[in-house]
This record gives sequence, structure tokens and C-alpha cells, in this order.
Amino acid sequence: MTAPTSPAGGAGVDELLDPAFLDGVQELPMTEVRALRHRAEQEEVNLSYTRRLLQGRLDIVRRELQRRAEHDGRSLVDLLPEILSEKGRGPAHGLGRHQTVQPTSPEQFETWVNGLAPGVDLSDVPSLPDDQLEQAARALGEGERTLSERRRGVQQVMDAVAGELARRYREGLADVAQLLADESRHRA
Repeated sequence: MTAPTSPAGGAGVDELLDPAFLDGVQELPMTEVRALRHRAEQEEVNLSYTRRLLQGRLDIVRRELQRRAEHDGRSLVDLLPEILSEKGRGPAHGLGRHQTVQPTSPEQFETWVNGLAPGVDLSDVPSLPDDQLEQAARALGEGERTLSERRRGVQQVMDAVAGELARRYREGLADVAQLLADESRHRA
């Protein structure tokens, strides 16, 4: 396994996070503003999916380290229901967004997550020595922090674009009937 060569979301997210991305959004036609919103939504869904993959691995690694430190006689397999449930986690930090799209390339996101801890095979966590588990926990934790930061940035872009759309409707610059007609054409 090699370490990921790009940050979570890669160049697509880099472009969204560039401060110049939203320059001139007020002058764009509605179809282009909606396309920007859709693009940001897709990247957010991709990052959210990647974060869930990463968090699952991190939870398993951390629980194995805890199991060893506490000399818990249960096997990691016995602990999986507890690990994968929401028990022990704090409140969710998501923004409760309704997702209307699916991740574009789950295999790519899994490869990215697996590359966070190069040289550590997480397919058999109980057999790994403590130093490799600790290395994996640090790498996955750092990956989760940077991924979450980028995801929050993408969510801010989504909010800015949604704000521009709302402004247009509020000020009578956009027509709901036209929106519905456009959406029904895209579904057909």
C-alpha cells in the first residue's frame, strides 16, 4: 500500500475550495448555478462516503488497541457489533443534509483510505503488532481530520451556492415553475 498522493477528494475538491471558485456566481445563469450546486453536492457525498469508510477502520483499530490495553478477553469479532454501532460516539457533526446522489467511485475512495496507513494491512487487525496498530491509528486519525476539514469547506461552498439560489428566488429573479419544468425534462 502506498500513501495517498492527493488530499481527500483530489483536484475536484481542490477546485471547489479555491476562493476564486465562487467569483462571479451572482452573474451566472441559473442553470450554471444549479450545476455548481450539483457539483458541490456530489463532492460532499463522495467525501462523506470516504469519511464513513475511514471512520469504520479507525474505530476498529482504536478498539483493538483498547482491547489489548485492558486485556479484554473478548475477540475483536465479538466486539464488532459494539464497535460499528453508534455507542461510545459523540453526537454526529454532520449537517443533516439530504443526499440525492450516490458516491461516484467507491473503489477509488476505499483505495484512498487504505493508502493512509502504508505498510499496515488492516484486513487482519488482531494479528498486527501494537506499533503498527498505533501507526495506523495516527495515520487514520490525521486522515479523518484533514478529510473532515475539506468536507466542511465543501459544505460552505454548497451553502454559498444555495444562498445565491435562494436570493434569486426571494428577489423574483428566478421562476419556480421554470425550475420544475427543467427538472422534469432531466428526469425524462
